[in-house]
Amino acid sequence: MSMDERTLKEQDTELMKNEINGLNEVYREIANEIGIENARIIHKMFHGTQVSFPGRLYSKEYTHRAIIREYNGKNILKLAKKYDYSERSIWRIIRTSKTK
Repeated sequence: MSMDERTLKEQDTELMKNEINGLNEVYREIANEIGIENARIIHKMFHGTQVSFPGRLYSKEYTHRAIIREYNGKNILKLAKKYDYSERSIWRIIRTSKTK
């Protein structure tokens, strides 16, 4: 490969590296949200793998500890709204924590 051919190939690679519109749809959506470099990292980590993301970002255990820590005896409704739980679930979490 001559120097001119190598230079052209490097230029093409550089253009593709930053071209969001050339990405497959799911990677394009990711790149539009968090940038093309992050989309490339996700591709490297998971390419070819079916990935399913949980609906909640934080673990149940972490959320329950936060609810227990923030409970003041009067804020069930506020905690339910904040953590997207039902009031009944908040009561159950609080009750369970007291029996441990």
